[in-house]
Amino acid sequence: MLCPVCQWENFLGEDVCANCGADLWGVDTPTQAESFHGRLLGMPLDELRASAPQMIEAGASAMETVNRMRRESIDCLLVMDDDELVGIFTARDAILKLDGPTGPGQTIRDVMTRDPVVLRRGDPVAVAIHKMAVGGFRHVPIIDEASRPIGVVSARDVFRHLAAGLR
Repeated sequence: MLCPVCQWENFLGEDVCANCGADLWGVDTPTQAESFHGRLLGMPLDELRASAPQMIEAGASAMETVNRMRRESIDCLLVMDDDELVGIFTARDAILKLDGPTGPGQTIRDVMTRDPVVLRRGDPVAVAIHKMAVGGFRHVPIIDEASRPIGVVSARDVFRHLAAGLR
């Protein structure tokens, strides 16, 4: 454990620095993370201008959905059951879950990622980065106060924002 005063390398669990005598008790105790209010990470998602959500009904044919995604160059579709968000279907899902010809009765409900992680429009960019990193996602739906999809933030959107802010 490094002493915060003299940078001396002490044994893990020491209460006093062997070099300068500084109090080390609590130095290795986890503390609550700071909130994100910086210019880059604290900006609300609304300001990212995320793309409008592309949606599809859960009962749609898997084959027709993949063809639509290819034809319209869509990376992900939000899967809806009436007005409720029930899943997400991405290009990665198509590759991993549709490894061969799909049957005529196979629907998106059969291969979608259920109950997707979502963001709220007022969440800061830092929350989007965290959810993407922890979950390994490249697309996360943004919902409004009534839990209706209003956008999709992509890793590309976040990286563009960060790159623009560093100029």
